Amino acid sequence: MTLKKRFAFCLLFLCQIISAQNDSITKLKEVVVSDSNLKNFSNTQSVQRLSDSIINRNQASLTSLLNYNTVIYFKENGLGMTSSPSFRGTTSQQTVVVWNGININSQLLGQTDFNTISTRGFNSIDVKAGGGSVVYGSGAIGGTIHLNNDLKFTDTFKNDFQIYYGEFNTLSAIYGLTAATKKWSFDASFTRNSSDNDFKFVGQDTHNLNGQYYNNTLDAAVGFKINTNNSIKFYSEIYDGERHFSLTSPNATKTKYQDYNTRNLLTWSSSFSKFASNLRLAYITEHYNYFEDINRDGFTSGGVKSFIGKYDIDYELSSKIKISTILDYTKNDGIGSGIGRSSREIGGASLLWKHILTEKWNYEMSARKEVSDVYKSPVLFSVGSRYNFSDFYQLKFNVSRNYRVPTFNDLYWEGSGNPDLKPESSYQAEIGNQFSYKDFRLTITGYGMKIKDMIRWLPNNSGNWSPVNTDKVTIYGAEALLGWKKNVNKHTFDFSGTYGYTVSLDDITNKQLFYVPYHKLTGSLSYYYKKLSAYYQIMYTGEIFTTSDNNPKYILDAYNVSNIGTDYNFSKKNTFKVGLKVANLWNEKYEALPSRFMPGRNLTIYLNLNY
Repeated sequence: MTLKKRFAFCLLFLCQIISAQNDSITKLKEVVVSDSNLKNFSNTQSVQRLSDSIINRNQASLTSLLNYNTVIYFKENGLGMTSSPSFRGTTSQQTVVVWNGININSQLLGQTDFNTISTRGFNSIDVKAGGGSVVYGSGAIGGTIHLNNDLKFTDTFKNDFQIYYGEFNTLSAIYGLTAATKKWSFDASFTRNSSDNDFKFVGQDTHNLNGQYYNNTLDAAVGFKINTNNSIKFYSEIYDGERHFSLTSPNATKTKYQDYNTRNLLTWSSSFSKFASNLRLAYITEHYNYFEDINRDGFTSGGVKSFIGKYDIDYELSSKIKISTILDYTKNDGIGSGIGRSSREIGGASLLWKHILTEKWNYEMSARKEVSDVYKSPVLFSVGSRYNFSDFYQLKFNVSRNYRVPTFNDLYWEGSGNPDLKPESSYQAEIGNQFSYKDFRLTITGYGMKIKDMIRWLPNNSGNWSPVNTDKVTIYGAEALLGWKKNVNKHTFDFSGTYGYTVSLDDITNKQLFYVPYHKLTGSLSYYYKKLSAYYQIMYTGEIFTTSDNNPKYILDAYNVSNIGTDYNFSKKNTFKVGLKVANLWNEKYEALPSRFMPGRNLTIYLNLNY
C-alpha cells in the first residue's frame, strides 16, 4: 500500500470517530489562533512572543526583527541579501520557519532565506527555542520561528497604511485591511520593499555595488464559522522578489537572483463534546532563477511543488488529561538545473499527551514516526514538565530527539547527490527557570545537545564534491530573556533584553563551529507619554570564527549596533502617526560575513494611518 493510500485510510477512519461524537456544543473562541499545537503543547519550553508593536518598529525583513529582539545570530550577505540563522549553535538548515502551523523551509536548500520573509503581514511572531521535530518535522533542532495570521471573529473594520522612506532610496509600503463579524473574518495586506542599496562603506571611499533589490508580498486570511462546531479558514501568501547580489570587489561579475513563492492553506476545524479536530491541506511552491552574469541571457533555475495533508485530533480523557494525534502526508515534486526531475513522499504519525497533575505541576510527552520512500527516519520523542513553586518562580524541563532530512540538492544533484544519506539526528535537554515579580520577568534556560550524522559536502575520489554523513557536534549554552514594564503617572517605560552564550564544538577537532558567536546580546527600551513614544535598541555580537580551524587571522570582530526612533500621534484616536528612525546610530563598521559590510548611520522617516 502506498503512503498516499495509507494516509487516506487513516484519515477516513478518524473522521468516522469524530462524526460520532456530536452530543454537545462547544463554542469557538472569538480569536482563532492559526497554530493550536504551539499554544497547547509548548508549556515546557521557552517561547518568546513578538507583538505587532515590536514588529512595526523594525525593518520589514524577518532578519532585522529577530536580529534585534532574539538570541539568534544571522549570517547576512549584506543588507537585503541572502540571510540564514544560527539558533543555539546549529546550522541554518536546523531552524524551521512555521507558517500558520506548516513547515515552509525550502525543499531545495533545507532552510529559509529570512530576507525573503516580510513581517508586516502577520499579527504576531513566536520564537520557540529547542527541539520541535515531533510536531513540525524536519529541521526543528535549534528552534522554530512561527508566523501567525490569527483571525478575530468580532465586529471590526479597519484600514492600515504604513510608508517608510529612508536613505539609499529605500522604500517600504504596507496596506492592510481587516474586516470581521461574528460569522466572518477577513485579513489581508500588501507589502512592497525596494532599495538602491548603494550605501557607502564606513571608513572607506567605496560604495555597495550591485546591491539593489525589490520584493512584493501579498498575504490574505479568511475565516467562516459554519456553525458553533465547525469553521473553515483559508490562508494565502504570494512572494515575488529580485535581488542583485552585492559585489565583494569592483571587478567581480554582477549576478542576480529571482524568487517566486506561493503558499496556500485550507483548514477545517471541528469540536464535538470531548473531541476537537483540525484538517489542513496545503499547497506550497518555490521557484528561483539565478543569473550568473546579468549581462548575459542565460540562467539556471529550479523549483519544488509540495502538497501537505495534516490531520490533528484532540481528545480530553478528563479535565486534566489531553491526548492529540497528528497524521500527515507530504509529497514533493522538484525540477531544476541541478536536480533534474525528482520527487519524494513522506508520511508521519505523532502522538502527544498532556497531563495536569495539580494546579502547580503538569507534564507533556510526545512521539513521532515517519515513513519515506527515500530514507529511514528515527523515532522522535519529547518529554517535558513544568512546576510552579510560587507566583515568583517556575521551573521547566524538556528532553527531546529531533532530526533533519536530506534536501533535494543533497539527494539528487546531478553527478554529486547521495541517495544513501541518513537524516541528521540530535538529542537535547534543557532546564528553564522563570522568575516573575510585579512588573519584572526573567527567564534563564540552560541547554545541551548532541548532533550526529551531520551532512557535509566533501570532495570524493573522482574529484567532485558530494554530501556525506560525517560530523558529530556537541552544543551547550545558556539563554536569558528579560522584561520590565513600569507606569509612573502618565509615563510608561518598557524594557526587554536577551542574552545568549553558545558553545558549538566539532567533536573531532574540538573547535567552535564557524559562524557561531559565543556571545550575543540585545536590548530595547521604550518610553511612552501621551501621544509621544520613543525607543532605543542595541545589538551586540561577539567575535565570529569564519574557518573550521578557528584561525585567528580570519576572525570577524565583535560589533555593537544601536538604533533610535521616535514618533508622535497627531490625532485623538491614534489614527495619524509620524515617526523618525536612525539606524546604526554610532556609525559602527561591521560585517556578519567577510567582505559583506553593512550600512553605516542612516535615516528613515515613516507615516502610519489607521482608520
